[in-house]
Amino acid sequence: MGPGEVARVTGVSTDTLRHYERKGLLPGVQRSAAGYRRYSAATVERVMLIQRALVVGFSLAELQRVLGIRDGGGAPCRHVRALVGRRFEELNGRIEQLLALRDELGLLMREWDQRLEKTGDGERAHLLDTLGAAAAIERTRRSRYARPGVATKPLHR
Repeated sequence: MGPGEVARVTGVSTDTLRHYERKGLLPGVQRSAAGYRRYSAATVERVMLIQRALVVGFSLAELQRVLGIRDGGGAPCRHVRALVGRRFEELNGRIEQLLALRDELGLLMREWDQRLEKTGDGERAHLLDTLGAAAAIERTRRSRYARPGVATKPLHR
């Protein structure tokens, strides 16, 4: 199969196929006499596996390690389970964070509606200035922009 056909069947671009090949995720890619890439039918399943693993939260580097072990005859199953377990916990944490943010945004919008009722046409209500008082928004901001090893804390309060 040519790159265009594999790309069409799997829904990824030919650039993505080349990227996966460079990362070592698509072993055994053959070349035609003219130097064109030729893929086996198994490549389609491999690309679909990669895409599904990415949805679950694997990085390409993690996939490279896991598939390298598997391609070498090893059994990375326990490592795969541990990785997915960590993703599951991260996802649960993110869901809790999003639920708290949703609740806080509901309160904030009600407060803003009250503020806007008291604000005349053409006057500023300074809605964005109130975002710093919202705890869930501040927690989300800190977690989103946190850098490893750098402590984050509010500038004021």
